[in-house]
Amino acid sequence: MLFILSSPSGAGKSTISRSLLAGEPNLTFSVSATTRAPRPGEQDGREYFFKTRAEFGAMIEAGELLEHAEVFGNLYGTPISPVETAIANGQDVLFDIDWQGAQQINNSALGAHTLSIFLLPPSIPELRNRLEKRGQDDAETIGRRMEKSWDEISHWGGYDFVLVNDDLDKTEEQLKTIITATRLRRSQQPQLTDHVRT
Repeated sequence: MLFILSSPSGAGKSTISRSLLAGEPNLTFSVSATTRAPRPGEQDGREYFFKTRAEFGAMIEAGELLEHAEVFGNLYGTPISPVETAIANGQDVLFDIDWQGAQQINNSALGAHTLSIFLLPPSIPELRNRLEKRGQDDAETIGRRMEKSWDEISHWGGYDFVLVNDDLDKTEEQLKTIITATRLRRSQQPQLTDHVRT
């Protein structure tokens, strides 16, 4: 399964993703490629694959990206190869991407194996508060992120599940429940046919 997690910036998807991955050995994280500069402490291949615009353009031309989009003047995309490797190794893949990427994956050949979850903040003032507390961006960047939040939130209706992240622990438990239930779908258990025949 491919699990897509989207939200406006500051709604908690990165925090929840990290926690979820720590407790789910059969879940791997899809590391995106980006043209943005690394932040302090970020490592190439861990948080992102950091690329120049020319390198990113070459990846698009070669068909090496499952999805891609431009956000805040930087390009972001999902390299196909690591996703295919994870699937071949029997792992589910978690994506931390925006609505544009979610739509592209849903419309791809892997769309039938995709489940999308959108995280809503408890309120717009709380979203701004979280962005300011994070201390990663200046006031101008926070303003741009808040503007983009309205666009992100307007696409909530295109997701399979929508959770209001007003309590981090509760939201994480709800997400675990969704993942467990999805893995237990009959279509995700091909071994059942042999079990029933036996």
